[in-house]
Amino acid sequence: MYEVRVDPTSSLDPAVLEAAKALCAAEYVSFTDDDWDHGLGGLHAIAWDGDRLVGHAAVAQRRLIHQGRALRCGYVENVVVRSSHRRQRMATAMMIELGTVIAHAYDMGGLAAGPDGAAVYQPLGWRKWLGPTFALTPDGVVRTPDDDAEIYVLPGRVELDLSAALTCDWRDGDVW
Repeated sequence: MYEVRVDPTSSLDPAVLEAAKALCAAEYVSFTDDDWDHGLGGLHAIAWDGDRLVGHAAVAQRRLIHQGRALRCGYVENVVVRSSHRRQRMATAMMIELGTVIAHAYDMGGLAAGPDGAAVYQPLGWRKWLGPTFALTPDGVVRTPDDDAEIYVLPGRVELDLSAALTCDWRDGDVW
């Protein structure tokens, strides 16, 4: 039986953070230091099987611009379950925990996901973004068409027009 605990980055033991980062690196096809950094500074939902870390998901604050308004977004990063522990609803359990955090602390939730992830997120209320996506970069607002099909939002305190433009704040690595 596994247990999911939610803790801020600042209270996690460095060895736990290193184990979570190693799990992400082992389970993702491509995983960079920038990818890991995107999930730091917020909250981590960590799934444990006894004393073994078997799942991780993080939520960190970002600003997304929607219809001329900068929204506080709980952006989900680094959702991963050890391959030997998949199909046990562990990702769902971690996302339920983070969904509660998002509902209480943010205007909305956001994440980027491929088709496999969508199967986990959509039953939990995440909706696919239908409008065009952009990034606010050092060179101005830039269209990000390659990300259009991968953005999901968890509606919250603010009414969202899913067909409108959505712009994310700048960060190193993948902007979405």
